[in-house]
Amino acid sequence: MSEPVIAIYPGTFDPITLGHEDIVARASKLFDTVIVAVAAAHHKKTLFSLDDRLSMAREVLKSNKKVKVMPFDGLMRDFVREQHVKVMVRGVRIGTDFDYEFQLAGMNRQLMPDVETVFLTPSAPYQFISSTFVREIALLGGEGDGNNLVSPAVYQKLMVLKAANVSAKK
Repeated sequence: MSEPVIAIYPGTFDPITLGHEDIVARASKLFDTVIVAVAAAHHKKTLFSLDDRLSMAREVLKSNKKVKVMPFDGLMRDFVREQHVKVMVRGVRIGTDFDYEFQLAGMNRQLMPDVETVFLTPSAPYQFISSTFVREIALLGGEGDGNNLVSPAVYQKLMVLKAANVSAKK
């Protein structure tokens, strides 16, 4: 009997978007287990805390029994080894994403030669969504505030932050 194939989909997920959810759903059809690895992201200023990002990801992905949401800190290589991962899943929306992801895949191959990188493109309705855009639209009061870009649970968290942001400016 063959060993189950565990894939990892790492990111900051600040916040997790419908595009991320689409990639996770599609990856879970290809692999036995998909670990959504939420980065502590010390190198980035995140809008949401690690606990909030984990909570949102767990909430929106809870119906998929093949998905685990876990935090990680430090080198991806170490986390991958601890979890016995065989595949790294990366989402690619546009050409500039591919340039960066191609370089990252090359570096990961140097660090983890036994781990393959698989690129997935999001379904058409989600190809333009990025967490950065979602944060800006929601916090700056864009049309619809991003409610068609994230799941309802994530949208609620964004609106709480937006309200706090508005009252802090007064």
